[in-house]
Amino acid sequence: MTASHFYEPAAGHRLPHDPLNAIVAPRPIGWIGSVSGNGVRNLAPYSFFNLVNYTPPLIAFSSMGWKDSVANIAETGEFVWNLATRDLAEAMNATSASVAADVDEYALAGIDTLPSRLVAPPRVAASPVSFECKLTRIVRLTDRHGAELDQYLVIGEAIGIHIDPAMLEDGVYQTARARPILRGGGPADYFAVEEEQLFRMRRPQ
Repeated sequence: MTASHFYEPAAGHRLPHDPLNAIVAPRPIGWIGSVSGNGVRNLAPYSFFNLVNYTPPLIAFSSMGWKDSVANIAETGEFVWNLATRDLAEAMNATSASVAADVDEYALAGIDTLPSRLVAPPRVAASPVSFECKLTRIVRLTDRHGAELDQYLVIGEAIGIHIDPAMLEDGVYQTARARPILRGGGPADYFAVEEEQLFRMRRPQ
C-alpha cells in the first residue's frame, strides 16, 4: 500500500461515518443485566466489551456516559453478562432503546429470566451462557492530557458461570454452536459466528 487515507482523530475523519468501530471489529457484545438499589431491573448492550483476564475471570465494558447500568453497578456492586446470540439479536437490540431509568428493559423486550445464584440481577433465560459478576472497579477514562472523559470502564469478576450443556461436546465448549453475534461498524452492522468460519492454528512450542 503506497497511499492511505490518513487522519488525525481530533481533526475529524472526513468520511461519511466514523471508521474506528468498523476497523476494530467485530467486537463481542456486553449484554449487561443489573438491578438498582430500589429493585428496578436494567438490561443493556455495550459494544466496547471483552474478557480481560483468565484467573480470576475478569470482564470489562465501557459506557459512554454514566448510564443506568453503571449507576446500578456502582450502587450494588453486581451485574450479569449474558451471551447475545443470533436467535436473541432482535431482543438484544430492543434493550438498547433509550428509556427512563424506571423502565424494566427485560419486560420491554419481552425477555424471560432465570434467577442468578450469587447475585441479584436475573439472567436472560434463553441465553446459553451467563456470567454472574461482582464489581472490582469503575475507572473514569481520560485522554492523553489527563482530561476526564464522560466514559466509564466497568470491570467485574465472574464469580458464577452458567453454560447450557448443549454448548459442550466431550466437555469442550463449542464457540460457534451458540451462534454468538458481534458488533461491526456503521450504524447497523453485526456478524454471527458460524461453524464454517472455524479454522485451527496452534501456537509454536
